[in-house]
Amino acid sequence: MEGERKELNVEEIPVSSLYDRDSTVPINLNKYRKAVKKYINKHHYHTALFWADKVVSLNNGDCQDIFWLAHCLFLTEQYHRAAYCIKSQNLHKVDLGCRYLAAKCHFAGKEYQEALATLDVTEANSIGPNTRNQEPLDKSVVMGDKNWESSIQLLKGQIHEAMDNRGLAAMCFREALHLDVYCYEAFHSLIHHQMLLKEEEKALMESLPFGKQCCEEESKIVRLLYETQLKKYDKPSEMIFPPQLESLENNLDIKTAQAERCYYNCDYQQCFKITSLVLNKDSFHSGCLPIHISCLMELQKSNDLFYFAHKLVDLYPEKAIAWFAVGCYYLLINKTDAARRYLSKATTLDRVFGPAWLVYGHSFAVENEHDQAMAAYFKASQLMKGCHLPLLYIGLEYGLTHNIRLAERFFNQALEIAPEDPFVLHELGVVAFQSQDYATAEKYFRDGLDKVENSSQTVLPEKWEALLNNLGHVCRKLRKYEEALEFHQQALVLSPQNPASFAAIGYVHSLTCHWTQAVEYFHKALGLQRDDTFSTTMLKNVIEHLMNEMVPCEGIPDELPIYEFPSEQNLALLDSSPIIPTEQSDSGFEIEMEATD
Repeated sequence: MEGERKELNVEEIPVSSLYDRDSTVPINLNKYRKAVKKYINKHHYHTALFWADKVVSLNNGDCQDIFWLAHCLFLTEQYHRAAYCIKSQNLHKVDLGCRYLAAKCHFAGKEYQEALATLDVTEANSIGPNTRNQEPLDKSVVMGDKNWESSIQLLKGQIHEAMDNRGLAAMCFREALHLDVYCYEAFHSLIHHQMLLKEEEKALMESLPFGKQCCEEESKIVRLLYETQLKKYDKPSEMIFPPQLESLENNLDIKTAQAERCYYNCDYQQCFKITSLVLNKDSFHSGCLPIHISCLMELQKSNDLFYFAHKLVDLYPEKAIAWFAVGCYYLLINKTDAARRYLSKATTLDRVFGPAWLVYGHSFAVENEHDQAMAAYFKASQLMKGCHLPLLYIGLEYGLTHNIRLAERFFNQALEIAPEDPFVLHELGVVAFQSQDYATAEKYFRDGLDKVENSSQTVLPEKWEALLNNLGHVCRKLRKYEEALEFHQQALVLSPQNPASFAAIGYVHSLTCHWTQAVEYFHKALGLQRDDTFSTTMLKNVIEHLMNEMVPCEGIPDELPIYEFPSEQNLALLDSSPIIPTEQSDSGFEIEMEATD
C-alpha cells in the first residue's frame, strides 16, 4: 500500500550494509577485551561471555582470549564446556594458567580423577597439532600473580580432600603455603578442617618462609593473623595487638577464634556471648555458624536453635550447615530418627563436614546402638585429625561395651591432643576406677574438677554432677567418708532430683554406722525411683541393723524390776477374807468418784 513503510527483516539486510567490506580500519580488539573484564567486575557474566566469544572468533583463537572465554564459561557454571574450550586446543599442555583453569572446571563438575590427570600433564608432552602458534599466557595480565604453582597445589589438595585422601591433601596444602604464604585457603583447610595436630601446627608456622616472601612489617602482620587461628585448646585470653593493628581486635574472624577457644575450654556461656555478638554484625558468618549451633545444643536452647535452623534452611538449602542445624535441633528434643535423616543429608552435601558426622554418631549413641555410633565417630576421626572429640566418643563407646583397654587407649590419644579437657580427664578416671586403681582415679577426677572450677563459669553446670558423684565414690573406696559425703552433697546441689546421689549418701552413712540417716536417704532415693534394687536391698539391711541396736522404748531401764510374789500363807488369808457384795463395791466406787470430783 502506498504511503506505508515496508518493514524489513534483519536477515534481508545485506551484510555490506551492516559493515563496510572495503573498510581498512582495523578492529580494536583491546576495547572488547576491556569490556569483557569490565562486565566480569560488574558480575554481568553472560554479557562478558558474549563479547569474549566474539573476541576469540575475531582473533583466530588467541591463547589469552581463549582463557578469558573459558573463564567466563566457568563463571556461568558451564564447567564441561569451559574445560573442552581449553583442552580442545591443548592449551593445558603449554600453559599453567590454562591447565589450572581446566582442572578447576573438572573439579567443579566433580570429575576428580580427570582433574588430577589434567594437573599431572607435563609440558614435555605438550606440542600437538593445535598448539603450534599458541603463546603462553601473560600471567600478570590474567591473574596479577606469577605464582601459579601455589594455586595448582591448593587445587590438588582440594581434590585429594574430596577423594578422602587427607594425607596427600595436607601435603599439598603445606606446599601451597610454602609457595605463597598469603594463600589463606590452604591455611584454612589445614587448620579449620582439623588436619594437623597441635605440634604440627607449630612446626608449620616455624617452617613458613615469611622472611623471603614478605618484608619485615608484613611478615609480623601475616604471622600474627595466622596465629590467632591456632591454639584452640589454650586458655582463652585477651589478644594483644600492636598499636597499628588495634582495630583488628573487633574483627569477626578473630572474635570467632576466641569463641572457639572458649568452646573447647567448656566455657559455653562466654562462647555463646561472643558468637551472638558476631552473628549480630554478620548474621551468617560461615566460620561462626558451627560454633554457635554447638553452643545452643550445650546450653539446651531448643527454641533459639529451632528458629536459627529454620532461617538457615530458608536461605541456604544447598548448604550442609543448614541441615546440620536442623539435625541438632531434632537430637536436642530427642527425635533421633528425624535427626539422623537431616544429618545424613548434611553429610551428603558436604562429605568432609566433620561436626555433622559427630552429631550423627550421637544420634545412635543415645539409643545404645554402639556399632553404628562408632562407625560415625571413626569417620569423624578421619576428617578431624587435629580434634580430640571423635577419639573421646570412640573411647566412650568402647567403655560402654566393657572394652576397657581400647577405651583407655583412645582416651589417652584424646588427652595428648587436649591435655586440659575435663571430659577426657573424667573418662580416664572412670577407666581407672573400673580397673580398681582408685588412687589414679582420684587424681584424674580431682584434676578434671580443678579445670572446671578454674574456668570463668560462676556456677557449675548440671553436667558435672557425674564428676562430683564419681569423686565421692572414689573417696568412699579410699575410706575418706567425710570427703565422700561432701562431694555427694555438692552433686545433689547440681541435680536435686537424682536418686543415685541420695543412694550414694545413704550408702556412706551405712558404712559409718549412721543407720538413721542411711534409712532417710534410702527412702528418698526410692521415692524418686521405686525400682532401685540397690536402695531396696540396702534399706532392708540397714533396718535390720537398726532393729538390733535401737532400744524398744526410750526411758525404760535395761533390767526389769523384781516383784515379790505372795507366799502360800498370804494366799490362804486372802481366800478367808469376806467378799464385799457387788452393790457395796459399786456404791463405794461412786462415793470415791464423788469425793474426787
